[in-house]
Amino acid sequence: MTLLRLTLSIGLLSGAAAAQGLDPATLLEPPTEDWPTYNGDYSGRRYSPLTHIHDGNVGALNLAWVRRLNPGAGPQGGGGSAAAVIKGTPLVINGIMYVTIPDHVWAIDARNGRPLWHTTWESEGGWRIGNRGAGVWNDTLFVETPDCHLVALDLADGREMWRTEICDLQQFYYASVAPVIVGDHVIVGVSGDDLDIPGYLSSYHPVTGEMEWRWYTRPDPGDPEAATWPSLEAMLHGGGMTWVPSTYDPELNLLYLGTGNPQPVIAGQGREGDNLYTESVVALDVDTGELAWYFQVSPHDTHDWDAVQTPVLFDGEPRKLVAQASRNGWFFVLDRETGENLLSVDFVGTNWSLGLAEDGRPIPNPAKEPQTDGALVSPDQYGAVNWPPPSFSPDTGLFYANAARAYSVYYLWDDGDNPNGWGGNDRGGYSIPMLQAIDYRTGEIRWSRRWDGRGRARSGLLSTAGNLLFAGDTGNNLVALDAGDGAILWHAGLHTPMTNGPITYALDGVQYVVVGAGDSLYAFAMEGGPEN
Repeated sequence: MTLLRLTLSIGLLSGAAAAQGLDPATLLEPPTEDWPTYNGDYSGRRYSPLTHIHDGNVGALNLAWVRRLNPGAGPQGGGGSAAAVIKGTPLVINGIMYVTIPDHVWAIDARNGRPLWHTTWESEGGWRIGNRGAGVWNDTLFVETPDCHLVALDLADGREMWRTEICDLQQFYYASVAPVIVGDHVIVGVSGDDLDIPGYLSSYHPVTGEMEWRWYTRPDPGDPEAATWPSLEAMLHGGGMTWVPSTYDPELNLLYLGTGNPQPVIAGQGREGDNLYTESVVALDVDTGELAWYFQVSPHDTHDWDAVQTPVLFDGEPRKLVAQASRNGWFFVLDRETGENLLSVDFVGTNWSLGLAEDGRPIPNPAKEPQTDGALVSPDQYGAVNWPPPSFSPDTGLFYANAARAYSVYYLWDDGDNPNGWGGNDRGGYSIPMLQAIDYRTGEIRWSRRWDGRGRARSGLLSTAGNLLFAGDTGNNLVALDAGDGAILWHAGLHTPMTNGPITYALDGVQYVVVGAGDSLYAFAMEGGPEN
């Protein structure tokens, strides 16, 4: 990776830039004026207690500003061009917004969208499929680069402080995950090209950049769980990427994440068994990286249903809970101290399992494994949900997921005993896009909003104490719904479908809602401020 190239817009540094830095303790509280980390706080709920905008006045929500990102000529090749697509979650800290795309970071005045500084570099390869955002610790911003580096930038002006390699580009890894900061740990995951390489999660020191621990998404050789693989060779090359940010419980000091699919992806006959710890929700000690427990949502997956969806934390009666709406179409509620399964419910209507085992895991139906002459499977490869984040409202007790009931035909291309790479794929299909509101106590779908069209709603979600749920639909709209019953209260047309999850924050008594759509950020605000 070449030296960073830094562009400073000195003339635009306003009062918003006067206050810098983020106290890590802030992340222990629900987001209010700021949006300081990927999910707003450690819980993954994507819920804001702000009420300036609510179900009674959201119809008056107006466009405040638009900022189109212009990366310039930028680096080319390596899996994509410099075209800006905002897949990451912007952060807002002390009136400044930080937004990323592969190879670029901007600081923007959150009041008006004016750029304050822009940092860019040329990655030496890697896949520029997207960047999911940054993490901030005190006066330092952390971001991953496509060519497998973690970079630390000065929050005030974007100057590089240090960099360290976190994966091997020559093994076809790349890096795109938003770092999660817990105390003095910078937690980063990795992405891969599904070419028989192992997944892992790592922790780095925020000042020195030294690696503190690394946890691989497979058992250690000799552990009982290693018997879920047919051989050491299969296990050590078994996949399980960690490409979506984790969540954290400070009382238990446990980090929660979902792991990706096993490899080879579709042709599973060379890796008989459950293939732990792929396709699992896992809990790790944040100080050591040691595994506390695991729950596998898709044993022996052969459909590319990464279980990386956000594990959302909330409290039930009397247990502390973690829930995931998984890509395989099942909704799970677990005890987050022990990993005990409390609820498993199909939330879209799937056909790939024979029911549930005693421990709450779905039992795969062999007839729905990929076949040389095809097998009709629901959901399809994209899944009932994908990486865009869900939301949970403590006010309604509902877990929200932008989902789809989808069907596709899975084909097995490589039916040999030792397949490599993918070995198959799915073709064709049909999907019904819908927004599901799930009661975590029973798994009941309390309400369902079917989106028009047959495409996908690829946006994340945001719920607020104003009884609102913000989502992107299958068109080019940002939509505000009644969080209690799903009624549409307001919408705004964008130039392209949303490509990330909404955030909200407050400045000078005004609440803003911001979304990314393609190469642009759209900010909406309530005219007249909080008295409306």
